[in-house]
Amino acid sequence: MAKSQVFSKLWWLYSAVIVVIILAADQLLKKWIVANVPLNTSRKLIPGVLSLAHVRNDGAAWSILSGRQPFLIGITVVALAILAWLLFHYRYSAFLTIGISLMIAGALGNFIDRLRQGYVVDMFQLDFIDFPIANVADVAMTVGVALLFIYLLFLDKGKTA
Repeated sequence: MAKSQVFSKLWWLYSAVIVVIILAADQLLKKWIVANVPLNTSRKLIPGVLSLAHVRNDGAAWSILSGRQPFLIGITVVALAILAWLLFHYRYSAFLTIGISLMIAGALGNFIDRLRQGYVVDMFQLDFIDFPIANVADVAMTVGVALLFIYLLFLDKGKTA
């Protein structure tokens, strides 16, 4: 059986593994940050480049939509439904499966926080630029979106399942 045939039959397994690994890393690191870094403080990891912070964000990036948890939860549910449909529809592409799986994992990571706590724990602070403090889920979503754009710009040949 050809490599692409194996992938086309097991795409769901590859996706599930990516989601579980990213989700576990996100939730475990958030738990560690809460236990080891006092709230609203940071610790230098790479001086001048990266710090580990402990902040609570009840909005989205740059705290936009702060305090609008029902809206953010609703948007996440819609986004997850669309991503699940895209994952199934474009399951022939390993590249796109990885990108969509990263987006699903990221959305789920922050969704869990919003449901459980009413806010998202963020920890990665770039010290050389004014950029939102992020977490593993945010990074996964960003990489997933980048992969989606790369796919659409350079790899899409109009295939469908």
